[in-house]
Amino acid sequence: MQEETNPVKEYLFDYLLKSDEKIQKLIPDEKFSEIIDDVIENCYDKIITLGEKDESVGILATGLLHFLLTNTLLNSQRKVEYNGIEIDIVIPDLKTLEKDPKQTLIICIPKTSEKKEIEKKLTEIYKIQPEKQNIWLVLSQDLDFKNKSYVIDKKNSTFSEIIYDIAQFVNVHGQSKFKILRV
Repeated sequence: MQEETNPVKEYLFDYLLKSDEKIQKLIPDEKFSEIIDDVIENCYDKIITLGEKDESVGILATGLLHFLLTNTLLNSQRKVEYNGIEIDIVIPDLKTLEKDPKQTLIICIPKTSEKKEIEKKLTEIYKIQPEKQNIWLVLSQDLDFKNKSYVIDKKNSTFSEIIYDIAQFVNVHGQSKFKILRV
């Protein structure tokens, strides 16, 4: 099944391809926040013109996280379903979620800023991940949730720290066989 093309995703991956040389120099030095800041600085204004803002920001966040998780060699699954509940990103995988939720991180990237919609989604996720502190949000604006949240925005963005925090979670929970990121 071919995934449908999306202008935000196309724009992001086109930018990443054009920036590959610069990015490949930053990855070994673990400068992921610089990569994220660079992408936001150079892509954010354009992507929010390519569709509805919250949805476009969500697609940008998902694509960029997928790219970075792949490049950091951190185990993850993207866009998976578990017990009928759609999950944006699960780290390390569904098998670990089933066996030991304490060792599993779920990243929820709602493509809306409607607080009630996000609360509804979180209620669903709580059914499969009882460790509420292991459910993180990536939002287009700060909506004051109790869950750890990252805002992806041109100004006041906290999203650039997410890879460092994921690596810290993975290292603390003993999942990283490689200890690629020394945090």
